[in-house]
Amino acid sequence: MTAEWNALLAALPVSPEEPIRWEAITATGYGTFARKMAETQQNPSWHGEGDVWSHTRMVCEQLVQLPEYHAESSRHQQLLFLAALLHDIGKIPCTVMDDGNWTSPYHAVTGARMARRYLWVDCGLCGTPEAQQLRETICWLVRYHMIPTRVLEGDDPELRLSKMASNGLFLPDFTLQRLCALAKADTLGRLADDTAQGVEKVELCALAAEELDCLRSPRPFATLHTARAYLSGRNIWPEQALFDNTWGEVILLCGLPGTGKDTWISQNCPQMPMVSLDELRHEMHISPTEPQGPVVQAGQERCREYLRAHQPFVYNATNLTFSIRAGLVKLFESYGASVRIVYLETPWQEQLRRNQSRTAVVSEAAIGRMLDKLSPPEGYEARQVEYLCV
Repeated sequence: MTAEWNALLAALPVSPEEPIRWEAITATGYGTFARKMAETQQNPSWHGEGDVWSHTRMVCEQLVQLPEYHAESSRHQQLLFLAALLHDIGKIPCTVMDDGNWTSPYHAVTGARMARRYLWVDCGLCGTPEAQQLRETICWLVRYHMIPTRVLEGDDPELRLSKMASNGLFLPDFTLQRLCALAKADTLGRLADDTAQGVEKVELCALAAEELDCLRSPRPFATLHTARAYLSGRNIWPEQALFDNTWGEVILLCGLPGTGKDTWISQNCPQMPMVSLDELRHEMHISPTEPQGPVVQAGQERCREYLRAHQPFVYNATNLTFSIRAGLVKLFESYGASVRIVYLETPWQEQLRRNQSRTAVVSEAAIGRMLDKLSPPEGYEARQVEYLCV
């Protein structure tokens, strides 16, 4: 942990009865966000309070009054409060004037990535299971904070709720119950005509999750194979024990350069063949700064050779975004393999040190840009997802 994290933690309220010490909070590095949010306007139809910082303060003040917040342990209260502080920072870069109205498209996705960067680098929340759990729980709460007011009006709300709840498999502090508490505070912490309707939508979302048995934990399934089939969109019953016709496992690694993926492979599956984009770049004499299309294509063809032979293997690359992982998982599963995604991370300074010892060193600036893009895997992306620190 860093001095920034210690200062931020010390500024947080230690009980719901304690007044929020806004001066202490904004005296930390978080104050940069606060100042920029104060300059970021919102659509007055939905946010009569004005700027994003005014809204964020109102959300935090509403949160600490909720019975759901009072029922939490002090640790979980801190977690929820931090999520409330960070939930709308994505509006800073995303807010634009569109047809005479302020709008902030994709601010939840952007905000989750900004929160991850701040908590990872500035606060040092990385490289240990405790730090990883806390950081990613906050980031996924930020990512999904708008969903409870909208999910029941969308397509297949049961599947959407089940997918989000699946993150509790490796992030037990992330629950739909806490997400709904944040969403309720977000709804109450603004000046608008539809506040009551918004609160009702959040409460209905919580009831729906309760009925699905995924409000406080991941939804139960008969088997891992059943869970993968349901969460990938197949029309089956969660209680149905499907016949497992997969022939073996492909391990898909995910992590920033310098995380220690090669070491993990040597220690955990040394006998399995490996498809490594770094090795392919070396074989093909292509540097990381050149177009990577030929390397990716060669990697996928090598994967197909193993898949056709029903040979389990490890796919070793950064695989930092959902879209990249989804394409690979689709390929592997189309040949009848089961897929396990293993997400690895290490302390920031250790990661930079390890990177310097690599044959192909990646610049610190490039690693920073990769961190800005990083979206760790979610529970629904494969049959199994693991979060590890190495």
